[in-house]
Amino acid sequence: MVDRGSVGTVVFAFESMDDALTYMPLAARRVLDASGRKLSLAGWQSLPTDRRWMVARAGAASDVPPEAVDAVDGASPSPDRIQPIPEPSFASPPPELDAALGDGRIIEVATWRALRPLDRYALVKSAGKAEKLARAYDEIVRGVVFSHLTARGEMHMLDIGAKPVTKRRAVASARVSTTRGVIESIAGGTAAKGDVLAAARVAGILASKRTADILPLCHPVQTTQAAIEFELQPEGGQLTVTAIIEAIDRTGVEMEALVAASVAALTIYDMIKSADRWASIDAVRLDAKSGGRSGDLARPPDRGA
Repeated sequence: MVDRGSVGTVVFAFESMDDALTYMPLAARRVLDASGRKLSLAGWQSLPTDRRWMVARAGAASDVPPEAVDAVDGASPSPDRIQPIPEPSFASPPPELDAALGDGRIIEVATWRALRPLDRYALVKSAGKAEKLARAYDEIVRGVVFSHLTARGEMHMLDIGAKPVTKRRAVASARVSTTRGVIESIAGGTAAKGDVLAAARVAGILASKRTADILPLCHPVQTTQAAIEFELQPEGGQLTVTAIIEAIDRTGVEMEALVAASVAALTIYDMIKSADRWASIDAVRLDAKSGGRSGDLARPPDRGA
């Protein structure tokens, strides 16, 4: 089976196909629709496996090659001739697909245009079956790796105008590893540069509000709460920074929390580097988020740092 993330992807995971393509994948159906053919399952299964794969690979191409249909004309029983079915429009998702998806699933125009022709075809073809459409949406739309690319490969900020305004919250953390003596000096307020935690707290809060200025594809958000907390572990020579960011907006605040935790940790390093130049920062991670379409999520135990 060809991996969906590699070049030349042919079969979707939600189709649950075997290597022999015993059942007709959507890529093959796209070839038949484009060429005006209707093939029975018996006709499909009469084709050798390598020919089935040839048809499916043709259907995964940007443009279906006209000669691809030659491979199915030798099927038994022969395919019926039908009116060719046009490809889904590149411009925007068709209304019938939007209606089938419902309010819980949205395909932005920019995301739709960034999909492969086979992806758009698969979503439209799945619109009549709710369970299949849900699996197709999760794999194709939520699985778009380069969702910030246009169809021409140009970076862009996603259009979030159609999303509802909801309360958003994210918690992120970072770990500073140094020596026991440095941690004790931070706790006791005796660090050479002054109050390390106070400086780090202010830096983290300020950084959270400047995230859109630092990361080019992040949207500015209406922050309602920003807090930086610290956990000192002198015996292990470690300090954990936790950033909690809340907002009321159309997009999440995961990046704001991650930037806040990172900058707070960097500020700690700046404050202690004269005492420990080889202190390190690691385990920068998202711990939890809430709000938006994905709801409440917490880091799984098996994904700990």
